[in-house]
Amino acid sequence: MSPNHDARLPLAFIAPGTEVRLAGLGEEIDALQREQLTAYGLAESRPIRVLQQKPMTVILAEEVELALEHSVARHIWVYQKTNENSC
Repeated sequence: MSPNHDARLPLAFIAPGTEVRLAGLGEEIDALQREQLTAYGLAESRPIRVLQQKPMTVILAEEVELALEHSVARHIWVYQKTNENSC
């Protein structure tokens, strides 16, 4: 039995090329902005691919590419997907 150690991480700390799934949007993000992000496809457990981190965090959510300021990306919480089948 392999333990499940899914840790929530800020989106701003995820390396480009990594696929993650959304854990939640932090309360630090303005309510209107949270609503807009949700409308663009950022919903809990949805897959997100990080395309770049500099100069802004750019992600692909569903078929939508979004550029986010680091001040926002720091408060978007994600889980790294586990693609390993190790014992």
